[in-house]
Amino acid sequence: MKLDRLLAITMILIQRRRIPAKELADMFEVSVRTIYRDIEAINQAGIPIVSYQGANGGIGIMENYRLNQHILTQEELASVTMALKSVASTYRDARAEVVLGKIRGIVESTQSEAFKMMSEQIYIDYSPWGGDAPQKEKITRIKHAIQTSSLLSFTYHNVSGTISERIVEPHTLVLKGRQWYLYAYCTNKCEFRLFRLSRLKEPVLLEDAFQRRPINLEELPWDNEWRKPGQTVQLVLRFVPQIRSIVEEMFGVDHIRIDEQGYCWVSEAYPLDDWLYGFVLSFGPRVEVVEPLFFRENIQKLAHEIGSIYSGSSSPTCSSISAEQKAGGKKRDET
Repeated sequence: MKLDRLLAITMILIQRRRIPAKELADMFEVSVRTIYRDIEAINQAGIPIVSYQGANGGIGIMENYRLNQHILTQEELASVTMALKSVASTYRDARAEVVLGKIRGIVESTQSEAFKMMSEQIYIDYSPWGGDAPQKEKITRIKHAIQTSSLLSFTYHNVSGTISERIVEPHTLVLKGRQWYLYAYCTNKCEFRLFRLSRLKEPVLLEDAFQRRPINLEELPWDNEWRKPGQTVQLVLRFVPQIRSIVEEMFGVDHIRIDEQGYCWVSEAYPLDDWLYGFVLSFGPRVEVVEPLFFRENIQKLAHEIGSIYSGSSSPTCSSISAEQKAGGKKRDET
């Protein structure tokens, strides 16, 4: 596409002082004549490009010319660079690399070291330890479906272990609580749902396109869904003093009450599902569920079953606690 080629040539000329027309022609698989026509178009757009003769000649932007960089300050450009580098740690984004190249071209050469220092003060690495190539490929594929407004099909395992085939209209990738989700309109349920990527298998882009539905992301619609009556349970937890630093890091010091004995009290609302039981059990004997009573009793039953397995009195089986008991007597349709 000519417009893409013109932009790419401009970025190359910003980063390189001079380049032979033949090298540009080979790079874009066009004739030298076509390159000179492109150069003329760039000149007409207001960027002065000239030809230099001699052994070190070639095409280059006129000396002392710089693109207007007053739109963003050095600090603002550094913030953009930090954000784009963090995004690149999660999925492949060719456009992000192009933007980073543009920013490097805008920065004055005399300020390059100072800019490098500013842009490296913070690095947010979203990728897991050891890397996760399959997850990166999954995110890249889903992002492509969003960009092209293509229907997406996949196999989904919900929190209850139920497996279903879904066809959705993918709208937004969401990073929430260190986990990636897909916010999409589910054609099976005829409503928007939040799908956790770790439970989403074999995403396939379909040929059918969809019309994007109006959503207001500033309202965090997935949070509104999360807070619906009956979807959450208010837990009151008491942690032993020995893990105070862990509790403060996990819940935040403003959400913790310390009693006279040094115990940490936390009151938080969570989605009522199998994950929540596993989360509480992960603290072992260092936490006590104070409220609600049904959740406390279910934790006691699960702990007893775990103890039975290791005491040799029983073999591993599915939990005897029913879905209704885990949900406090209410069935829930979990995505």
